[in-house]
Amino acid sequence: MVSLRPYQETAADFLFEHDRAMILAPVGAGKTAITLTAMWEMIRDGHVKRWLVLAPKRVCTDVWPVERLKWADRISMALCVGTPKQRLDALKSNAQVVVTNYDNLQWLAEQKLNFDGVVFDELTRLKNPSGTRFKAFLKVVDPMTTRWGLTGSFTSNGLEDVFGQCKIVDQSLLGRSKGAFMQQYFVLINKEFGEWAPRVGSLQKVMDVIKPATFVLEAGEYKDKLPPLHTVELACTMDMTPYNTMKKDFVLEGITAVNAAVVTGKLQQLASGFVYDTTTTPSESPGKFVSSQRPIWYSMHKFERLEELLNENQHANTIIAYTYQEELAELKRRFNVTTLDDADAIKRWNEGKIRLLAVHPKSAGHGLNLQHGGCHMVFLSLPWSLELYEQTIGRLHRSGQQHPVWCYVMLTSKTVDEKIWAALHDKRAISDIAMEELK
Repeated sequence: MVSLRPYQETAADFLFEHDRAMILAPVGAGKTAITLTAMWEMIRDGHVKRWLVLAPKRVCTDVWPVERLKWADRISMALCVGTPKQRLDALKSNAQVVVTNYDNLQWLAEQKLNFDGVVFDELTRLKNPSGTRFKAFLKVVDPMTTRWGLTGSFTSNGLEDVFGQCKIVDQSLLGRSKGAFMQQYFVLINKEFGEWAPRVGSLQKVMDVIKPATFVLEAGEYKDKLPPLHTVELACTMDMTPYNTMKKDFVLEGITAVNAAVVTGKLQQLASGFVYDTTTTPSESPGKFVSSQRPIWYSMHKFERLEELLNENQHANTIIAYTYQEELAELKRRFNVTTLDDADAIKRWNEGKIRLLAVHPKSAGHGLNLQHGGCHMVFLSLPWSLELYEQTIGRLHRSGQQHPVWCYVMLTSKTVDEKIWAALHDKRAISDIAMEELK
């Protein structure tokens, strides 16, 4: 088996010494390797008999089984994914570790479970304590006395996200009530829309409270092990007439907090050169209607610039991140692209056999190891979530990458693209401060 690096050994020791703990480590730092090592030590010494691992689906199928062979091949593992029968077979097996995805949480809560340890891989998936899956699992988590949470994006979208993540790991950290947490660390700035803002100094206070249960990987300890990451903004231009007309229409209609997401989504579509036109038609059932969307294209400016970029880079193997299905459809019309749903896509990419791999940040944003197949990535359009943005880049810029990574961000000038890009930078500041406070 491979050996852990010194900083990974320290992190594994921290987990072993804490029944309730969180590992906050940047993308590519080896959180799975760290955790598997500590899990095996807990089994070996009799502290935990059986582990449950919760992770995004692709991470369940493409990361944990592969990493187990590298770091803890003495552990037996079963994948609890697929049909109900396949999932039940995994639960009833004698495997020391059962790995399943977050989508199965409600189903899992209805089964007879026999786990005394649980790992939450990509802990931010449980940031919403009001969610149905969260509530369902909270009812059955008590026997799991050892609970470890792993994340690289603890506060990517704001301090408010911290509460749910801490609650599922250890309710003694920030309490049981989110209302009480909000009253203590936030101030209500807009009662009508339920908008809150952190009180002055709240970030540091929260981080001080959870620090004893949290291991933060010092960035300097691992960044020098990674090749450079070059982020390049690619400014694109288009005929602004349709965009400005739509923007003017939205202003006249009045933009509120309720419809702001819809408005920005439409503007982002148009910044990519098209917009979905929604039509509603009567269905076969009386009194019911069916909605359908068809794209209306105004400009191909991003795809033309993408083609130039691919030629400039001498057709190097490249990951293309998209937001909308119509963007993917256009990619398929213009290029020979592969998606993660295609057979053995991850394996073939890492073998260097795929030139263009199209990914959606929600599918490729967590845990996947894609660093062996190339070092170029292009964002056709950006996700609003800093977590998804950083995690998507982290598929290439992670341990094992042998070359400098080039990330190209396509921004249509004078559009909402630039606002989204600025917003991601603003959120990054919150995340960086949080990490500093925990050191």
